[in-house]
Amino acid sequence: MYLYVLISLFLCQTPQSSYCLLPQLTGMVGLSKIPFVTLLLIFLGTQVNSDAYGHRYSIGDVVPIYANKVGPYSNRWEKYNYYDFPFCSPDSVHEKDNIGRMLTGESLVSTPFMIGFRVNKEHELSCKKRLNKSDVSLFRSMIKKGYQMQLYYDDLPIWGLIGSVERNYTDENKNKYFLYKHFKFGISYNKDRVFGVGLKEDPSSMVDVTNDMETDVDFTYSIYWGETKGKFEERLNDYSPSSILPLHINAHIHSIATSCFTIFIVIICLVIVIYTRFLHKDISRYTCDVEEAEVINNQEQKGWKNIHGDVFRFPEHKSLLSAALGSGTQLLALIVIILVLGVMGVFQPFVQVVFLKALVIIYAVTSVVSGYTTASFYHQLKGTTWIKNVLLTGGLYFVPVFLTFSVNAIFAVYNGQTDTFPLNSIITLFIVWIFLATPLLILGGIMGKNRASDFQAPCRTAKGPKKALKLVWYKGIIPQMVLAGFLPFSVIKIQIYDNLSAVWGHGIYTFYNSMAIMFVLLLIMTSLVSVMLTSFQLAVEDHEWWWRSFFNGGSTGLYVYGYGIYYYFYYYFLSDMNRDMNSFVPSFCFFGYMSCLAYGMFLALGTVGFCASLLFVRHIYTSVKCD
Repeated sequence: MYLYVLISLFLCQTPQSSYCLLPQLTGMVGLSKIPFVTLLLIFLGTQVNSDAYGHRYSIGDVVPIYANKVGPYSNRWEKYNYYDFPFCSPDSVHEKDNIGRMLTGESLVSTPFMIGFRVNKEHELSCKKRLNKSDVSLFRSMIKKGYQMQLYYDDLPIWGLIGSVERNYTDENKNKYFLYKHFKFGISYNKDRVFGVGLKEDPSSMVDVTNDMETDVDFTYSIYWGETKGKFEERLNDYSPSSILPLHINAHIHSIATSCFTIFIVIICLVIVIYTRFLHKDISRYTCDVEEAEVINNQEQKGWKNIHGDVFRFPEHKSLLSAALGSGTQLLALIVIILVLGVMGVFQPFVQVVFLKALVIIYAVTSVVSGYTTASFYHQLKGTTWIKNVLLTGGLYFVPVFLTFSVNAIFAVYNGQTDTFPLNSIITLFIVWIFLATPLLILGGIMGKNRASDFQAPCRTAKGPKKALKLVWYKGIIPQMVLAGFLPFSVIKIQIYDNLSAVWGHGIYTFYNSMAIMFVLLLIMTSLVSVMLTSFQLAVEDHEWWWRSFFNGGSTGLYVYGYGIYYYFYYYFLSDMNRDMNSFVPSFCFFGYMSCLAYGMFLALGTVGFCASLLFVRHIYTSVKCD
């Protein structure tokens, strides 16, 4: 239905079209088209909620416990299917899946734990199981590596250890390993809703699995209910002590203050540069005599005004530049909508499926933005093969990401680690891209082509290009990119660390307000730095600023990838905190996902840098008598 509404809104080749709903709807709400469509996308994102919303139960209603994955605590990205291990299972196992869980690799399966709402149980039997030698050896290996299981009850996560180790510190070969037989569930409720749940292992009820011998085990569990006055909407606040934000709140405040001060300094420097290089000579012309004015006029012809006939000459590879701008615009729209939803509280801690479901849907829907942007800009640059250009835009970011995830999934499945990125997620992404993102991309391309105007250049382009001067090495593109990415990256360094800790560690990120502020500061800093470097480039009569400004803006993505390398070697490879992360598959996945993140930031911030530079160049040449 949402797709039908969007297509109906955008089928507006003319305002008089009978299929066009956009003018009528925008007139009803009193908004222009762009704010209306933005609010519509945000509204659609808010409809993506956790399955737990609205859950109400009567006394005795069975609320099932689902099992998710099993894996070592030291590496949260090494996980295996629950029933790959000899746990108790019900007579009929069914799964609880949706697109979000498919993307995360979660496959919630039913368990033999039968819990009635507000019904206490004492030592209820899960199953009687005879463990053979291989089962005992497998459990012992799991306990030795610190495996834990993850369960879900009413969409609330629960973690429990498999067993415990009685260590012999003089000889590790004499360690004893014990498997837990009894679990205690403590559940709180408020009227007809579940508020919280906890799991405790019973150390008095264990079985020795140190030696490989067949063992008969009775697995049992107990249920204890308690009433609370906590509100259902606040039940996930109990997980906030796991949040990484309180540990760094002062660092966040200091980073925001420092970034604001740095932006203020950069603005002052930019104003000084513009004044000294572009305005000072024009002002001096009216304060000196005729002879001095002639001297100044001769001097200024050697500066930025001398290239007015080439500064708006269309760049090489204009189709690729248009596609990059389209992809970058789509990613910027995606980031803005995700941040708005995060600030609104849509994404709750540990409900990762909601975030990924929203991410996929919004990315597919915003394809219409990328199609419109790239086709419009490509048409302004006098491009002719707009269909190829639109298809290039659709694959410029998605195809590398899709291939990266596919290779990661193949390596993960080959090594038995199904949770890294499951194959059914690859198929799901491909279907969404083909049947949802691609039609919207083409639709946006048609709109952009039909609505595009001519490129507005304040200066007439000369017939023949002027040869660019040879610059010294430190004014080349590589040194400029190194300089351009440093300040913007300093704005988001703490955010990058916190997000990497949340994704690859055991912390959670709950404070989207700080992220939104940092993102705004990042956009401002990227724009200022790109404009300043573009002004330097024009001052030395280098008119090839189109691609240079895009690279300068996107260079922050290279810093992000470099920081990812540092983060991996410092926090994983050289530390014992997550010692299993330095195995091949998790390491391969880490660098693959980091490359996707850095590449996405390169496209998004490159678009910001180019647009800021384009506005700046148009502004400074508008007042120049070019012809």
